[in-house]
Amino acid sequence: MGDDSSSGEWQFCVRAVTAPGETLAVVGDCPQLGQWKLQGALDLHCGSEGNVWRGSTRLPRGQTINYRYMVCVLVPPDGERIMEEIRVVKKWETHPQPRYISQKIFESSEKRDELEEFGLVDGLQQVERGWLTSETVIQLKLFGEEPIKMWKRRLLNKQVLVKVTPVTISSGNAPDRLAKTSELSLDESMDTLELSGNSTEKNVWPITELSVINEDDCIFQTQSQFGKVYNPGDFFLYQIQVLFPENTAYLIDFYARNQGSNEEDVPTHVGFCYILPSTLKNSEGQVIVPITGLRHQPIGQLTVEYLKVAPLPHAVCDMKEVFSRYWSHTWCGLDVGHRGAGNSFKTQKIGMAEIRENTIASLTQAARHGADFVEFDVQLSRDLVPVIYHDFHVIISMKQKATYGESDFLTLPVKDLTLQQLHLLKGKDWPVPSKVLHFSCSEDASGRVYHLEEGKNQLNPRFFDEDLEDHQPFPTLQSALEKLNEHVGFNIEIKWTMQLKDGTYELYHPFDLNLYLDVVLETVLKHGGHRKIIFSCFHPDICTMIRLKQNKYPVMFLTQGATNKYPPYNDPRCHDIHGAMYFTKAAGILGVNAHTEDLLRDPSLVQAVRDAGLVLFCWGDDNNDTKTIKHLKSLGLHGVIYDKIDQLGCKEVKESIFLVEARESERQQIAALGIQNSPQSPVEPQGCSKESEEGPLLNLAPTAAASSSG
Repeated sequence: MGDDSSSGEWQFCVRAVTAPGETLAVVGDCPQLGQWKLQGALDLHCGSEGNVWRGSTRLPRGQTINYRYMVCVLVPPDGERIMEEIRVVKKWETHPQPRYISQKIFESSEKRDELEEFGLVDGLQQVERGWLTSETVIQLKLFGEEPIKMWKRRLLNKQVLVKVTPVTISSGNAPDRLAKTSELSLDESMDTLELSGNSTEKNVWPITELSVINEDDCIFQTQSQFGKVYNPGDFFLYQIQVLFPENTAYLIDFYARNQGSNEEDVPTHVGFCYILPSTLKNSEGQVIVPITGLRHQPIGQLTVEYLKVAPLPHAVCDMKEVFSRYWSHTWCGLDVGHRGAGNSFKTQKIGMAEIRENTIASLTQAARHGADFVEFDVQLSRDLVPVIYHDFHVIISMKQKATYGESDFLTLPVKDLTLQQLHLLKGKDWPVPSKVLHFSCSEDASGRVYHLEEGKNQLNPRFFDEDLEDHQPFPTLQSALEKLNEHVGFNIEIKWTMQLKDGTYELYHPFDLNLYLDVVLETVLKHGGHRKIIFSCFHPDICTMIRLKQNKYPVMFLTQGATNKYPPYNDPRCHDIHGAMYFTKAAGILGVNAHTEDLLRDPSLVQAVRDAGLVLFCWGDDNNDTKTIKHLKSLGLHGVIYDKIDQLGCKEVKESIFLVEARESERQQIAALGIQNSPQSPVEPQGCSKESEEGPLLNLAPTAAASSSG
């Protein structure tokens, strides 16, 4: 843009404390600031003031400019695989309303030289970690029974420290670099070698951090020089950001020192091992590698579980809006419809919903009776279509007759059926040919689909209304997003197999986990609109992946806690609410969705979760009682998930809070426009005022007016 009256010079000036290799940038809603796109951001430069970053550009006149600051790491081109500079977001400002420059401010000189504070807007500090754009995250997990086994007798009673260092093994130079290991003396650390190339970039990229899932160390931090002591029962979670995971190995150094020795004492380097990229074949898995001593003898064994998180391949998130950790102070005691209008298949008929669960009709029924959110389960069909269904399996009747024996039912995993095949199962009298379902059946086979409880207990079918489209099972996620009123929030539970403590799995899943989540997330990003959407899952790694893959929607960690009602999971992060809290803080997700049994046993847990700055929902059959629902809300639960919201809900006005707040926001905007359009009052941009009523991040203190719907 030229130097004319349509634009003017503007200087950004912000104070921020950064680590070596980090830089500041600003992104906004005009071409000069990238139109909210990451790669078009304006880079700032740090001058002689130290932590003050400045940058100037010409901005268009006659419009309000919205913008945000971010801290980045810039990875320069290498002339081979990186042809253009890559920008990795370390952290960024995530206020629901971004900073703004109004025309009035632009024309005046009073704020042109104002020094802003990174993350601080109108007294509210709000910064979140970035999401994946070009890079891949590798997580290495040490937990369980003896992930580190040392065989040397002299190491058995010593503290063992662990440090992880990513190592580039690009073809042509890897053998020479790794050959340097033979030159080590007994007290040298492997990570002192120049294994990663240019030493000036070594501490900048790749980024390696460690979280220990406990109260004190759950937030990801860079490692100390000699790593950290691993104690029995610890859960170590290493997170490494890399650009080319196929060419990155992970060097793990082991140090030892005597029990009870001073932490300032320099430990002895006793061994190392490598995890090669060829062993990380899938999105998740387990690797067992030998630990090699400094004289090249095997001295132990390391068992590591890994997770590989790739960026979304077909969706690009911008920086315009973010609700990943936003929760208004008005959103408390929300009513969440379990599977829509409720669980319709229980062993006991008492309390069962009258509409088939997880159908459009069930979700609509809950919405009509005031549900703020509707909770439902999503999994993929064989042809990668997200469908709404709770169980991993369906039962199909093989013959048309009044009574059924066990041999008359066929159990099939949902994952093995295409969307067309699932929909063909809906009609109660539709004959299913063998070539469609790939099993042989008699010509009079009905092909009727049964819920597992119906089949297991040989019950008579409960629902005969599948001829009505909205009552049919297996609706697609897209259809739910398109059909339900956008003011009804969605709590989307991702169904994925869990490993039980006995080593078995709920289901042996054929899908790659990155592919599985990419399909679901891209569907929601494309069709979600302005709807309030929360993702949840019992699998902590899935919570991590959803958080890292996108920057818009919040995630809650579902946990079953301490209970005898269900078989325990293997992952210790699922075992109790405290562990769930520490993981939730490490992952940077919104909150915990706890099993109500834990909260009724110890109500103080509710305040503990809130004091940690987390949102708390609860689930479980205990919720299906009006007195219990009221009690849970009085404790301060942000949301209660329960069945039969049409009968147990206590709202006088059967509307979601998001509809009520949207209506109030619209009324206030109309009133404000009427005043602002008067000759005495210039028009200011909506949603950019310092007096914005948008509730801040997890700030539950009451304000004078209701929050807008965001």
